[in-house]
Amino acid sequence: MMNQQFPEMGLEEKDCVETSWVETTLLWQDMDPKKTNLTELLNRKTYPAFGIFPFKVKSDYVKTSIPKLALEDLWKKANQTGDLVMQWSPYGGKMSQIPESDTPFPHRAGYKFKIQYWYYDSGTLVDLQKVYDFMAPYVSQSPREAFLNYRDLDIGTNRNGKDPNVFGAKYFKGNFERLRKVKTEFDPDNFFRNEQSIPPLSA
Repeated sequence: MMNQQFPEMGLEEKDCVETSWVETTLLWQDMDPKKTNLTELLNRKTYPAFGIFPFKVKSDYVKTSIPKLALEDLWKKANQTGDLVMQWSPYGGKMSQIPESDTPFPHRAGYKFKIQYWYYDSGTLVDLQKVYDFMAPYVSQSPREAFLNYRDLDIGTNRNGKDPNVFGAKYFKGNFERLRKVKTEFDPDNFFRNEQSIPPLSA
């Protein structure tokens, strides 16, 4: 299929490696799953991604094509911002055929791709915020949606009387109230909680 769709890549079967999901975590850190024991993931000194190098993550969803001029401006801003990584993940295919109400994850039909903004240097967060702000006209709106796995406390929390529906709508859209009902049934005292956990309706 790759040779039919992207022949210019010259991909061969020998270039492909089949791994389990957890083994792909090693690959993300440039570790060879065949030569590295999975227990290395528990060692913060040899697996530094979440220990030594602090980072901040934000995300966006794109539903309409971004104009070429806007993309050119984006590249300029990104090049002027230190320690910024952007990952654009295409959507579509099978996931678009699943109704958004079938699972908690709602971002399905109608989405072109997801953007992850990965900031490695907390000293440049002001400049990095400018990149995020620049993208506002070109991403989903009302609400500006986000991906749950890239937790971003900037978009709201459920602490100190703040409205959880703000971040809840961005992560779960119309599924949030249904998730709160499930939470209320199984954890009414809100024992399992964090800044962006789903609160019970009683909260």
